[in-house]
Amino acid sequence: MPTISKALLKSVEQLACQAGKAIMQVYRRGFEVELKADNSPLTEADKAAHVVIARGLQSLTPEVPILSEEDTQCFSGANAEGFYWLVDPLDGTKEFIKRNDEFTVNIALIAQGKPVLGVVVAPALQLTYLAAEGLGAFKVGADGQWQPIQASMPPLAGRPWRVLGSRSHSDSRMAAWLEALGEHETQPMGSSLKSCLIAEGKADVYPRFGPTSLWDTGAAQAIVEQAGGQVVTLDDQPLSYDNPQQPLNSDFIVWGQRTGEDCIETRK
Repeated sequence: MPTISKALLKSVEQLACQAGKAIMQVYRRGFEVELKADNSPLTEADKAAHVVIARGLQSLTPEVPILSEEDTQCFSGANAEGFYWLVDPLDGTKEFIKRNDEFTVNIALIAQGKPVLGVVVAPALQLTYLAAEGLGAFKVGADGQWQPIQASMPPLAGRPWRVLGSRSHSDSRMAAWLEALGEHETQPMGSSLKSCLIAEGKADVYPRFGPTSLWDTGAAQAIVEQAGGQVVTLDDQPLSYDNPQQPLNSDFIVWGQRTGEDCIETRK
């Protein structure tokens, strides 16, 4: 059973950064785009990052199985203690193809259905977000220093909600949800960066209607939760990872800090 520690978090950070370097080697030159069975795009960068991460995690924790978006067939479930690694080698492939820099490497450690460690690296932006249970949440810039981060409290009366939305995916239910929310300002953003900005306190809420998979959310959820925020279903239950054989998520909302039942009711 892996021990959640700063040393483990640092090792995973280094591994995610190595995968980021592999991605950037492809990003700086031309590349071809394939379509997977579900019509989602796949590039050489997705494959290269997967190889780096899979080899690294197998060396770091050989007893912990790995569920990666780019290799679901080799995953047979969590180990006897309920642990598994959850990986999206390149989250935001559409943003990568558009060359707008808003793509990430996502690595999460799941324990008994809960993300307890997460690393999100945005290699083109030279940003890293990371967190682990009991250690807190941090942002790392180009200088390599870990800076603690914390999600924001809800906006004061009279101030708009700072809402993040997907840059590449839209859903008709979003407009109705935002109308019920109240006055707001919306900013589009790609990949797991949306949740990381909420963990950092730069936005208040990210509602997601429409398909996502466990590997899209696990790492960022660990960061949001350790920063004091929440990632919950529309029934206000924490997004769960206890059934990885069913990789599709429910619709969910990423909140900053929440206070009181009246605040929860306002947001439904």
